[in-house]
Amino acid sequence: PAPLRAASYNGYALAEKPPQALPGRSSADAPRCPKAAASSFESWREERTRSEEDNEMNLPGLAAAYSTILRALGEDPERQGLLKTPWRAATAMQFFTKGYQETITDVLNDAIFDEDHDEMVIVKDIDMFSMCEHHLVPFVGKVIFDFRSPFLSLSPALFSFLAAVQERLTKQIAIAITEALQPAGVGVVVEATHMCMVMRGVQKMNSKTVTSTMLGVFREDPKTREEFLTLIRS
Repeated sequence: PAPLRAASYNGYALAEKPPQALPGRSSADAPRCPKAAASSFESWREERTRSEEDNEMNLPGLAAAYSTILRALGEDPERQGLLKTPWRAATAMQFFTKGYQETITDVLNDAIFDEDHDEMVIVKDIDMFSMCEHHLVPFVGKVIFDFRSPFLSLSPALFSFLAAVQERLTKQIAIAITEALQPAGVGVVVEATHMCMVMRGVQKMNSKTVTSTMLGVFREDPKTREEFLTLIRS
């Protein structure tokens, strides 16, 4: 038998069994996502891994899966209050993960403008929400980003609706801004509350997780980084 792996971060169980291949299959035959985790950002940037047609085709199966979940939890999906719940939950999940239907070009929507400006541009308190890929529950918070460039994007819609972890999402935002604007540097700070920590595990109602990514001059120049951090604290 495979050994148990210890896990205690973000309220995980102390010991969880690793995923097993289905009976009659080798691990090489086990189902996999279209893109490996390491290239999840590459797929979002370059191609849409899901279409509206996929949504329509997969919706009945997704709704049936929610019916199965309700039964497994001891509920009756046929009772009046839950009759439409599997369908509602399925359509909601498709919306929560609509990042699989988009690319950076889609969300930027040509909202890039040429300005004679090469100082810091700080955009603060952008509402953000995404789905934790470990528990498939939301994490919500604020994003602050700063870039030093003659190009100014007025669109805050740089955040994918994907199954994610906050650390990777923070880096994805920084890379997206870098590729779209080609600035001298980018700094991104994300502060979020994770429902997997609030509702289960450690159950800390007021806990927040803060992550940051610095690229270009924000990583290379300590004075620039300190200026950015000082400004966002003010």
